[in-house]
Amino acid sequence: MIDGFLVVDKPSGITSHDVVSILRRTLKQKKIGHTGTLDPFATGVLPIALGEGTKAIPYLDESIKEYQGVMRLGISTDTLDLTGTIVAQKDPSHLTAEMIHAVIPAFTGTIVQLPPMFSAIKQGGVPLYKLARRGETVERKERGVVIHSLVIDRISLPDIAFTVRCSRGTYVRTLADDIGAALGVGAHLTELRRTASGSFHQLDSITLAELASSNPDELLQGRVISIKKALAGLLELGLTESGCKRIRNGIAPSLHDLEPFPGQLPESGRGMLLFHGELQAVCDIMPPEHDSGFQRMKLCRVFNLLSPLHVSV
Repeated sequence: MIDGFLVVDKPSGITSHDVVSILRRTLKQKKIGHTGTLDPFATGVLPIALGEGTKAIPYLDESIKEYQGVMRLGISTDTLDLTGTIVAQKDPSHLTAEMIHAVIPAFTGTIVQLPPMFSAIKQGGVPLYKLARRGETVERKERGVVIHSLVIDRISLPDIAFTVRCSRGTYVRTLADDIGAALGVGAHLTELRRTASGSFHQLDSITLAELASSNPDELLQGRVISIKKALAGLLELGLTESGCKRIRNGIAPSLHDLEPFPGQLPESGRGMLLFHGELQAVCDIMPPEHDSGFQRMKLCRVFNLLSPLHVSV
């Protein structure tokens, strides 16, 4: 079994779950999952967790994502992208580059978005897209997202190419629709490519065609990102041998089971990596209970890294 992460360059026309199914067949491995969906028409960076890597998904830092997209002005669709039905059309030919650039500052920093009906958000246990397909529209709550940067790369009316760096949970389809509304002509997304998701980048990606046409074991030797590297932003703590044995018996270690730590341990913290040679587990340090003054450790994930393709670096 292969443990770690693989960055797949998802092609257009298939779902993120389809990619997982293809990899399960190609790698002959069942324990595989993705860290966050891409719309079927979108392409680009789709981080895939392999084997024990699936246990590390909740601790990944994918707070910043980068996309390259193209929006088409003058046409609005019900899905906010090219897969939907046209619901409104207006002539955008009067717009100038200056007018377009003038509205961009309003869509940077912390902004509010209304999630689209065609999304996987659940209401009453039912994904919104299922309600939308039945012709239903329900009230949704607006939510704040952060647009770290929004750059217009090319204007060739009616199309605008752009690059956006944004927080997790941002709907780029909604961003395009809102910009179109601000310009008074509407818009929808015609192309979307994710170029980065946290520490996972386009340069590290592999295509499904490459996997299908080569020996997967040989091809993956230099492509699998170790769990340690994927979680590089977390605090690392060394375990004593006795502490390692406690973990292997399903018992949370105590602070006395830690190797001497340079500096001061935090009073509390989520997602600490425990090592004894190899990565052993992820734990949380819990704040002292009541007036006892004693911190305790909560065991969150225990890894069993036996794969020949697992490496610590």
